[in-house]
Amino acid sequence: MGQETGYHFNVMRRAIQAIDAAGGETLSLEALAAQLSMSPAHFQRIFSRWVGVSPKRYQQYLTMDHAKTLLATHHTTLDTANEVGLSGTGRLHDMFLKWEAMSPGEYARKGAGLHISYGWFDSPFGRVLAMATQRGLCGVAFSDEVGEAQTFTDMTARWPQARFHEHPDDMAGWIDVAFARSGTAQLHLIGAPFQIKVWEALLSIPSGQVTTYSDIAQAIGNPRAARAVGTAVGRNPVSWLIPCHRALRKSGGLGGYHWGLGVKRAMLAWEGARADTSL
Repeated sequence: MGQETGYHFNVMRRAIQAIDAAGGETLSLEALAAQLSMSPAHFQRIFSRWVGVSPKRYQQYLTMDHAKTLLATHHTTLDTANEVGLSGTGRLHDMFLKWEAMSPGEYARKGAGLHISYGWFDSPFGRVLAMATQRGLCGVAFSDEVGEAQTFTDMTARWPQARFHEHPDDMAGWIDVAFARSGTAQLHLIGAPFQIKVWEALLSIPSGQVTTYSDIAQAIGNPRAARAVGTAVGRNPVSWLIPCHRALRKSGGLGGYHWGLGVKRAMLAWEGARADTSL
């Protein structure tokens, strides 16, 4: 990954803004390209290179009603713990993840004794901050909507007793796996037991599909805990790999996203356009 992927995401973010401003009107390739001060041919190439489909198809995944459409057509209910796959391993996209979680006692120590490496990378969804221990990735956060300084402060505050040092080579291979959709990445989940249970449930949601906070609560055996599930989803430290962007409100609303709703919408549209060949 390089600066090119970040450039592509910035184009996509501007496209989202232009499409929203149209108030539901479908914009032609020429009109959308003009709003972005690009030629139609160049704009088409950027879209196709970034997501693998045409701008016309992709635009359908960037409408304000996309979340409701996903719930109606790509909703997975996660009915039982067996379906959720609460087994210590999870498969995401066409990539295998291996993970282990801290014990409750380790978590209570707020990262004391942990040495966490970090680095900044470009991704299909803008600049990303990655953090890792010797046991695996413990943090993946996006900064384009909230700013790099705020993103870094947010992530380091989660484990205030840990020692942080900048060493991007420690996790570069895992980040390449995360966005290339092939290979194996190791995760080190650092959270409270309830949070980890919710994050594990998120790992079972296939790419291109979504679920609701209440469905997750049901799946982990706490059907009345939808609000607490929403909080745990929001505290997911390993965004994208643990796909909190696939959790929606039961009403069909997007809900929140810690790193900005524009990033969440771009992720859902990117996955939906790749997964759905019916359009």
